Amino acid sequence: MDGSGCINTRGWVYPTVLLCLYGFFTFVRPSEPFLTPYLTGPDHNLTVEQVTNSVFPVWTYSYLAILFPVFLLTDYLRYKPVIILQGLCYIIVWVLLLFAEGVSAMQGMEFVYGMVTATEIAYYAYIYSVVDAEHYQKVTSYCRCVTLVGFTVAAVLGQILVSLAGVSYFYLNVITLASVSVAFVASIFLPMPSKTMFFHKRMEKEPVQEASSDPTPQNGQDVDKEKDTANSHFFKVLWLLCKDLKRCYSSKELIYWSLWWALATAGYYQVGNYVQVLWEHVEPAQNATVYNGGVEAVSTFLGALASLAVGYVKVNWEVSGELALAIFSAVDAGALFLMDYSTNIWMCYAGYLIFKASYMLLITIATFQIAVNLSMERYALMFGVNTFVALALQTILTLIVVDPRGLALDIVTQFLVYGCYFAVITGIFFVRSMYILISLYCKKSEDAIKEQTRF
Repeated sequence: MDGSGCINTRGWVYPTVLLCLYGFFTFVRPSEPFLTPYLTGPDHNLTVEQVTNSVFPVWTYSYLAILFPVFLLTDYLRYKPVIILQGLCYIIVWVLLLFAEGVSAMQGMEFVYGMVTATEIAYYAYIYSVVDAEHYQKVTSYCRCVTLVGFTVAAVLGQILVSLAGVSYFYLNVITLASVSVAFVASIFLPMPSKTMFFHKRMEKEPVQEASSDPTPQNGQDVDKEKDTANSHFFKVLWLLCKDLKRCYSSKELIYWSLWWALATAGYYQVGNYVQVLWEHVEPAQNATVYNGGVEAVSTFLGALASLAVGYVKVNWEVSGELALAIFSAVDAGALFLMDYSTNIWMCYAGYLIFKASYMLLITIATFQIAVNLSMERYALMFGVNTFVALALQTILTLIVVDPRGLALDIVTQFLVYGCYFAVITGIFFVRSMYILISLYCKKSEDAIKEQTRF
């Protein structure tokens, strides 16, 4: 151990293996693609309207409310306690799904799941605090790849068990509970980081020699002074974060990439939250075999291929980036309209595959464009803010479109709204791309005229 009582984390293999185990088992959730059929089936007997209008919106509201304080506490508490909390919340979610009944209990389950998603940042940030910078690329690929593998394995396993073995949705949830319990145990053995990206990184730079010259406090004043120093440091870091945030959004290009990120992610979350309800409307689970797990597996695989392809495409994103955002946002809108107007479940599935792959392609481009222009700390900050804005937009969508206090639209009309929402995004970035291209054309023309007048 080091002087602060933390485990020496110089070796990168041990924490990486443990974190990968944690990530894999938290994503092995074979019951998740079948959540809506499970809640509306004999195990819970909720109506589609209760699930759509009363249960699912709670996740959006809780995620938004919890995200910002969790973002700060994650760094302040040095990641590991938050990862353990996430593992515990996973267990609570599936205990409630298995043994609790009624709308109120499922609303409580969605609230806890909001805590699960809000604390995901700890998983993706932890590894950078316990390994050297030379291993960042390697461990990042491992940690992100293992979640993809876990999700795909879970979706395929769930589909096989439902289609070929006739396993009930209840026992899929039992398997999920066992998996997240293994993940929780793995999280306990993670090494405790001695530094973080924000609070503890800066704290290490402050001089400590004078404070340690007399190790024996003579009265309670020393303790009060330490508390004041800690509070002062906390607010100092918050002030520095605000200054960093201002610098992050001082670039016009980053603002537009972040705008698309927030707008599209809000729509993506909304579609992902309610797509099973649409599938249930088009092809009720009681009438036919449900292939939700297979669709989720294929869509994740296509999304991974699309994301991978970005690394091999040579494009001047500064010139063509907004046009790409407009084109693929139009693809997303078309896919949603296809899902909305189709009465065939396979056409619905196909629309979802196109929608998810297109979004994964663009979010990878946006992430790359933002990351290459920022330090790790500022990227994490910008990621958190963009996600918060996306959740705020999703909350507005939920209140207007889904919530009983709003319009409480039926699921078909909802997806018509989501298609129009992406069509608006298309319009915004199409206008922006035309402005860039026309400006470049005019600039080239002016340069050509100036060149001619020189002679």
